[in-house]
Amino acid sequence: QVQLVESGGGSVQAGGSLTLSCAVSGHTHLNCWGWWRQVPGKDRAAVAAIDYAGGTVYADSVKGRFTISQDHRKNTVYLQMNNLQPEDTAMYYCTLALTGSCYLGFPGQYWGQGTQVTVSS
Repeated sequence: QVQLVESGGGSVQAGGSLTLSCAVSGHTHLNCWGWWRQVPGKDRAAVAAIDYAGGTVYADSVKGRFTISQDHRKNTVYLQMNNLQPEDTAMYYCTLALTGSCYLGFPGQYWGQGTQVTVSS
């Protein structure tokens, strides 16, 4: 059974930084990782994605501020978030796909439980 566990959320002031982590167990070869976020009352939105080879793609709203990366040995994906703004406040979810194309918003096969990020002005 594939399981994803996120960590690293918290509260910061505008301009601050946080790094989210998502560790997977139960499978070793992962085709595509992604991070999404959701604000209450709104649809979940894709933030970033990375394929097995390290190719990345970002939502326009986070380009230049967020960086997605991965560690194959640890089966972990990271989301480094810099210059956080109040509009980045959301529940952040990681997802992965074992097969298929990798692109921003790919249909995740497995999801983490989410980690809250709150940015105050």
